[in-house]
Amino acid sequence: MILKTDCKHFPGDKPCKPNKLENKKCDDCEYYSPIKFKILVIKLDAVGDVLRTTSILHALKLKYPDSHITWLTKNSAKEIFLNNNLVDKVLTFESFDLVSRINTEVFDLLIHPDASPVSSSLATITNAKVKKGFVLNQLGQVIPVDKDAVEWLEMGAFDEFKKKNKKTYQQIIHEIVGLNFDMGEIIINLTADELAFKKQFYITHNLKKYKTIIGLNTGASKRWQLKQWRFDGFKELISKLQRNKDIGILLFGGEDEVDRNNELIKLFPTLVDTGSNNSLRQFFSLMDIPDIILTGDTLALHTATALKKKVICFFGPTSSAEIEDYGRVKKISPDMDCLVCYKPECDFNPNCMDLISSDMIYHAITEEIDKLLP
Repeated sequence: MILKTDCKHFPGDKPCKPNKLENKKCDDCEYYSPIKFKILVIKLDAVGDVLRTTSILHALKLKYPDSHITWLTKNSAKEIFLNNNLVDKVLTFESFDLVSRINTEVFDLLIHPDASPVSSSLATITNAKVKKGFVLNQLGQVIPVDKDAVEWLEMGAFDEFKKKNKKTYQQIIHEIVGLNFDMGEIIINLTADELAFKKQFYITHNLKKYKTIIGLNTGASKRWQLKQWRFDGFKELISKLQRNKDIGILLFGGEDEVDRNNELIKLFPTLVDTGSNNSLRQFFSLMDIPDIILTGDTLALHTATALKKKVICFFGPTSSAEIEDYGRVKKISPDMDCLVCYKPECDFNPNCMDLISSDMIYHAITEEIDKLLP
């Protein structure tokens, strides 16, 4: 048999890429790469959290250079790994053969950094020699595999610990896995087609007439009401920014922001709407256009960070300390004792988002513009 079934390129049920593209066969193929050390990462959701967890890949490859990395996630997040050569295989939670597969394959290392009962049960039944992070015990409760995961579990259990934490998410996840954190970046690698899509949008909307382009992400997670800045704040900010004719403004948002963004465009017709029905990869491509992006603590933040944009991010109920700024993210939050409450709703008046003024945001943006201009 000429097949080398231990090669990382071998899919089993179809020709591999070297064969398809260059007619290579296993007995004479310079791309042959035997799988020596298998790693499974289980991180299902949310999409933004999956994206920022890709920051561990740099340290993983540094520690295990010959490793074969499989990432298990949900269908909604699988496109994150397009054009990412650090991940060899993506499995989805919705796959019909998932359980039989993770019971059959033998992994050298399992990484499960999420204290979720759903994904912890998968971590428990995964056939792995070493496990890091969290599993489910016989009582159906999430438990840490070892001491490295205790701190993160306690932060999830006690709001007081979460509030006091000063470590970034990236640092915490690296510690759970037992990796050195050397400011590994979140990973988005745009394809040639995606760059062409971005360029066409830029040309269609004549964005070259602006010296600086600002992206305003008006949406946020439904889970926390006050991740989203108030509508009047955006109105006031846009009025201030549009005094400078050299500034172009793009609006970003999903299906939940259609009405909000349409209302802003009615008030300010020169705004450019990037659309609310873009695919995840189209969203990534369009987020690569602005020079500066304003957002809350949501997917747009992690996307902008991965694309190495200058970011202004406002915080209320969630932890600003957990956000790795990479020297590019400016954090804005009001002076309130109740911040980092992680409450889904708030009856305080004024609340944390009320106390973030348009002047605070405007000054932060203009400071970044001054740095960008020659």
